[in-house]
Amino acid sequence: MSIQETKYDLAGQVIGCAMEVHRELGLGFNENVYKNSLAVELRNHDFVCEVEKKIKVYYKEIIVGDFSADIVVNETLILELKAIANILPVHEAQLVNYLTATDSKEGLLLNFGTPSLQYKRKFKDYKPKSTEPPKLQE
Repeated sequence: MSIQETKYDLAGQVIGCAMEVHRELGLGFNENVYKNSLAVELRNHDFVCEVEKKIKVYYKEIIVGDFSADIVVNETLILELKAIANILPVHEAQLVNYLTATDSKEGLLLNFGTPSLQYKRKFKDYKPKSTEPPKLQE
């Protein structure tokens, strides 16, 4: 049975593949080793993945730059990989900026540089809960 046939959504399935890579390699390699290994694992599970996909960034409909997404899975999920001691808010902001610059609604930040795989799921359309008390209807 392929991973895609399970009950998990795409992000959950990708996290499972990342955990397999982390179990197999452990920590201590550079980011490229994990990126290439994860691409192999994803393709082994019949996912379409693009490594170092170039994405243009627009400002008021003018191209102002580009970035390379570490991996894009099934043309919808952006993966940002790290091999560091700990995920920092700046790494989360980087992924959110990638989502903002694309039509992707969801992304994963994966860190292979710790004894257990670290991951954070980010959404383009995230809206924090209001701190205002609910209004009573009259």
